[in-house]
Amino acid sequence: MLTGGRLFIVALILTAASTSIAAEGDDQLMPGTFTANVALTNDYVFRGYTQNQEDFAVQGGFDWDSGIGVYVGAWASNYQFGIPGEGSFEGDVYGGYKGTVDNFTYDVGAIWYLYPGTVKALEYEWWEASVKLGYDFGPAAVSGSISYTPDYFGGLDKSWYYAGKLAVPVGVEGLTVDGTIGRQDFRQGGLDDVTDYSVGITYAMKWFTTDLRYIDTNGASADCKRICDGRVVMKLSRSF
Repeated sequence: MLTGGRLFIVALILTAASTSIAAEGDDQLMPGTFTANVALTNDYVFRGYTQNQEDFAVQGGFDWDSGIGVYVGAWASNYQFGIPGEGSFEGDVYGGYKGTVDNFTYDVGAIWYLYPGTVKALEYEWWEASVKLGYDFGPAAVSGSISYTPDYFGGLDKSWYYAGKLAVPVGVEGLTVDGTIGRQDFRQGGLDDVTDYSVGITYAMKWFTTDLRYIDTNGASADCKRICDGRVVMKLSRSF
């Protein structure tokens, strides 16, 4: 049986697909391009932390690209932290401005993390602004980002997140190996900063994309057991 969160995701994807078809059928309906995506993963992990107690997650969303830099989108996933009063799914809304100059890319935007059905006292909902830069050298592509929030998840204080990525095509069409590293800087006393990292391989095929990676953090084992310790995550996704 589908939960409320899964039903929301299915509805989100179907809406995006029908909107995309309608836009393709009438060029004057709305400028820009609509795309949608759906994914199944054995564990929803965010910055090294499981968001679903190491259980499967169904995810999906849609995006609109204006063609002149401006974009907006929405994404959703089921989650469970095991806290009384929480809901069953997360819904994110984001937007920004991005572009490309030769092999250089840039993206300035913001994202709102929403948790419908969760009691307000848990203070799950938060927002974050980011600047992302990247450069494709041909044999490899590098990218980095800086994100800031004045009010982090759970009612925590302001926080910065720094991330970097190196992606290398391995000679087979659609096959890429990458490594990522990020650091959550809480900038407040009594709360340790956390570094997360991953190494993965992505294979983009005709109908779907497979992503297999190892994810870990530098969190103390006593605090991270079954939350942010090392894990292998596999995701199957499809964009249309």
